[in-house]
Amino acid sequence: MAMAYGIYKTKRRDGSPSYRVSFYHEKKHISIGSYRSLSEAEASLDEALRFYDDPSVTIWNFASRLHHISADKAVSIINHRDRGVYFKTPIYLMNGYFLYFLQGMGIYKFDNDDLFYYSTHRILVHDGHLYVNDYGSQYSLFQRYGIRSYAVAGTDYDFANGDPYDLRYENIIVKNPYTGVRAVEGLRLAGFEARIHIRGYYSLGTFKTPEEAALAYNKAVDLLWSHGFQKNYTKNYITEFSSEQYQTMYNKITLPDNFMRFLNG
Repeated sequence: MAMAYGIYKTKRRDGSPSYRVSFYHEKKHISIGSYRSLSEAEASLDEALRFYDDPSVTIWNFASRLHHISADKAVSIINHRDRGVYFKTPIYLMNGYFLYFLQGMGIYKFDNDDLFYYSTHRILVHDGHLYVNDYGSQYSLFQRYGIRSYAVAGTDYDFANGDPYDLRYENIIVKNPYTGVRAVEGLRLAGFEARIHIRGYYSLGTFKTPEEAALAYNKAVDLLWSHGFQKNYTKNYITEFSSEQYQTMYNKITLPDNFMRFLNG
C-alpha cells in the first residue's frame, strides 16, 4: 500500500510494519532502504531528494549533512546528480579515475580500468584487509596487482607517492610477488627468506634475490608432493628464468637439514 510518494508499506518477518523508500529520478529507479516508522521513511525520502536538488551538498561535505540515508547511498546519489551515472556501489567519478568511499576506512582512488569491476563488486573489510566476494570466494583487492594475500606493505609492496589510499596501478610497486618468500634485514642476515608451512613454518634458507627464494620454495613443494603430502600448495611462476636457467638453479639448491629430516622422518 502506498503511504506517500516513494514510500510503500510492507511487513517484516515478525509481522511488524516496514516502510520501503524508493523513487524515480531521470528515469532511474533509486532505492533508499527500509525503515521501521513512517516518519523515518519520510525523512529519508526528503533527504535523498534534497541531495539531488541542493548543489551546496557536495561529495566533500555531504557527511556533515547526513542524517537519515546511508553514506553509500549519498555517494551514489551525488555521483548521479553530478556525473549522470548511477552506481549501486559508493563510487564518484573524477577526471581519469574514480573515488570509492569505504565507510570507516577512507576514500580510495582507482583507475577507470577498474570501474566496471567495482561498480558490480562491493569492497568489504575483514580484520583490516580489503576484499571482494566473487563467485562465492573472497579475493583480496591487492591480488589484482599481483600481490599475495596478507602481503606486508613496505616489505612486499609499496606506494610510489606514499599514499596507501591511492590504488591506481601506476602507484603500486610490487617488491615481492612470490608465495613463501619474505624480505629479511638484520645485522648478520639480509636478503629473501624462503619458508613453507607444513604443521608449522620451516625456513628453507635466505637468498640474495626473491626469485632464488621462490625457486627454493618450489623445490620444497615438489619434494613434499613426491613424499605423499597432499596439501594444496601454490607454486611460484618465475618469469625471470628461462627453462634452462630454472633447472640449473633448481638442481643447485640444497634445502636445510631440518626440512630434509622431517621429509624423511
